[in-house]
Amino acid sequence: MSDIAIELRGIDKSFGLVHANKNINLTVRKGTIHGIIGENGAGKSTLMSILYGFYQADSGDIVVDGSKVTIKDPNAAISSGIGMVHQHFMLVENFTVLENVMLGAEDSQILNASISKARVELKRLEREYALEVNPDALIEELPVGLQQRVEILKALYRKADILILDEPTGVLTPPEADHLFRILGQLKDQGKTIIFITHKLREIMAITDEVSVMRRGEMVATRNTRETSVEELAELMVGRRVLLRVDKGAANPGEVKLSVRNLTVRDGRGVTMVDDVSFDLRAGEIVGIAGVAGNGQSELLEAISGIRKAISGTVLLNGEAVDVTGHADPAGLRTRGLAHVPEDRHHVGLVLKFEESENGILGYHRDKKYLNGVFLNTRAIQADAEEKIKRYDIRPPNPRLKTANFSGGNQQKIVLAREMERNPDVLIIGQPTRGVDVGAIEFIHKRIIEMRDQGKAVLLVSVELDEIRALSDRIVVMFAGRVVGERDPDATEGELGLLMAGVEGHKEAAE
Repeated sequence: MSDIAIELRGIDKSFGLVHANKNINLTVRKGTIHGIIGENGAGKSTLMSILYGFYQADSGDIVVDGSKVTIKDPNAAISSGIGMVHQHFMLVENFTVLENVMLGAEDSQILNASISKARVELKRLEREYALEVNPDALIEELPVGLQQRVEILKALYRKADILILDEPTGVLTPPEADHLFRILGQLKDQGKTIIFITHKLREIMAITDEVSVMRRGEMVATRNTRETSVEELAELMVGRRVLLRVDKGAANPGEVKLSVRNLTVRDGRGVTMVDDVSFDLRAGEIVGIAGVAGNGQSELLEAISGIRKAISGTVLLNGEAVDVTGHADPAGLRTRGLAHVPEDRHHVGLVLKFEESENGILGYHRDKKYLNGVFLNTRAIQADAEEKIKRYDIRPPNPRLKTANFSGGNQQKIVLAREMERNPDVLIIGQPTRGVDVGAIEFIHKRIIEMRDQGKAVLLVSVELDEIRALSDRIVVMFAGRVVGERDPDATEGELGLLMAGVEGHKEAAE
């Protein structure tokens, strides 16, 4: 028996003119957590998709537990003991947890017999790996952290000894991510091998035993995690030294550009998510909204940008009222100087079946610069896309490529380029660097600071507290839909954490 779980030898893969993987060699030891990092578009997901059978390599070999194998599809991967938890979950939302876990792995023509056996096995897995979840709950009713547990249970139910996790914390809150890390530690202690794909260097340093770095389709280094540093890994990823802190001067706030007063918003279930919220946003400043995900930040941005109707309250944009309780029009707000980078780029920010150039003008397609009479001016649209691709380093640099074929970080750049390049008075950004690598984070942060220094008013929502503290000139903290405090960015993480948990906020409100 080999002590090597996975060995990839000379893996090469191209998609047309895009050379995604270039002669990749990788060795993963049994019973370890092996990190794979790289910029968006570096080829990480492609490499793992080859290992899991979604793609076939143009050349190269895959060795599992000392034996060369051919993995033609995911079923072959599962037969080889390999499971994969994807960045975007592969679950049937109107099925129960139990139905999703056993789907495609039924072992009897009599469904009731399969269900009974699966329920017993699922309970055993839950106990053994601390992956408790209600087997009869519908997937659509579960938060994303529990949905991810279901994906892990699916792989374990299929007897996976090797687990691939692709950007597993991209959709998790910090507490959910911490719980995932505890689960991965337990899996490792049970002898499982874990391949952990991420762009977050702190996560790599916290939980991996070894880390391999990819850059532009090539494997450039493998390090023992204890013997490397965040700075070295960042430089290996990007190919140059990376500024890991935000370099910004003092703000110079001007007139109020956005004024929110007594805003109350309910979600689709009728639950009050924004409760009597008031604040001002001035030209030349960044106001960060801090809070654990689900405390009203998303609904706040949706109401201000005209996507969701408010129950009560007023919003002034450049001193003029926005009809937030009636028929606020997102397109009309754009013409009045408000740009919006939504939190969910897939469902709100982009049409994934459209080309990059088409998404680059989405929402602004009626602008005269993109029209030739009543028709779209494709030449002008292509030229506009090529300029944005250069300015924002969007990869691959192909405006005709379907947006679904870009990595998550490059999809985010497409949205940012579209909104930032409109020269708005007010820029609302939700989760600006979600799923984005360290080099792109540096670029995005610089652009946000540049917008502020050009006199723009920036409202920022992020679940990354470090990002809020680094970028904001003022921090407004929300808990249970209410503003529970305001702090300067030099407030300690502990102080902000207490506010985010609603501890200090209640005390301040009482005083």
